[in-house]
Amino acid sequence: MRIITNGPVELWTEEFGDPAHPPVLLIAGSMAQGVTWPDALVGRLAAAGRRVIRYDHRDTGRSSALDFAATPYTWADVKDDALAVLDGYGIDSAHIVGHSAGGILGQWIAAEHPERVRTLTVIASSPLGRGEGETFTRALMGEPRRPHDLPYPRPELIEFFGKAAVNPPAPDRASLIDFQIGLARVLHGTGLPFDEDGQRRQEERIFDRDRDPATVANHQRAFAADPGFEPADALGRITAPTLAIEGTCEPAKPGHSALIAEAVPGAELLMVEGMGHGFPAEVHAGLADAIVSWTKR
Repeated sequence: MRIITNGPVELWTEEFGDPAHPPVLLIAGSMAQGVTWPDALVGRLAAAGRRVIRYDHRDTGRSSALDFAATPYTWADVKDDALAVLDGYGIDSAHIVGHSAGGILGQWIAAEHPERVRTLTVIASSPLGRGEGETFTRALMGEPRRPHDLPYPRPELIEFFGKAAVNPPAPDRASLIDFQIGLARVLHGTGLPFDEDGQRRQEERIFDRDRDPATVANHQRAFAADPGFEPADALGRITAPTLAIEGTCEPAKPGHSALIAEAVPGAELLMVEGMGHGFPAEVHAGLADAIVSWTKR
């Protein structure tokens, strides 16, 4: 474990494997801690000869919990945190693997700093520059999908958030953990069995290691502070070999990975049977094999 700073922000990081091996930086999704990258998946990557680094975004886990009114930031600052992690480890370039919004950050880094990215793997993500946040908002508001909108989330996910907006969870530990388990169940999709006991252990771990669980909402404030943050036509500028991975039961961003693969020159698409938006144990071996193979380039 190592604390790395980006200005006044402290970033909790964790390293696995031999420092002499090729570095792989794992970027979690919005409002997600680094430990959402499963230990078993990380272990497979390290055992296969990769130097693996995961970290907590600002306002998650053991990284800085900020007063957004006093120290506001944008999603560009969250993106720069990833570069600060690489700098803190003395890594000039790495294989970037991003999940969900972490995949958007990875695309942004690859377009803006191609010299820092050896390969790019995006999992359950959306194409940079296509307004994923606006699409999700329109879906939640029940507005019809326009031709240029990204594919909407599955109805069951929209329904879940609609109910949560009317009846949000109480701010106590048990209620918040139960809410996250319910969300994880919907995000899991229907292709594989849902391990509720394992998910509860994970959510308890996430809650208990957080400096301040309330500040995770600052990620949404950062999005709102700069709604047009996504650089236009960025995907065509990505030169790193890019692999877009999506589960066949993806509920949050169905079909988005194919759009990434179409827009990034030379990119490839990998569909994982039964996977939803998370990382169930059944897909660890296949995902690790795919990442290891891709990072040999």
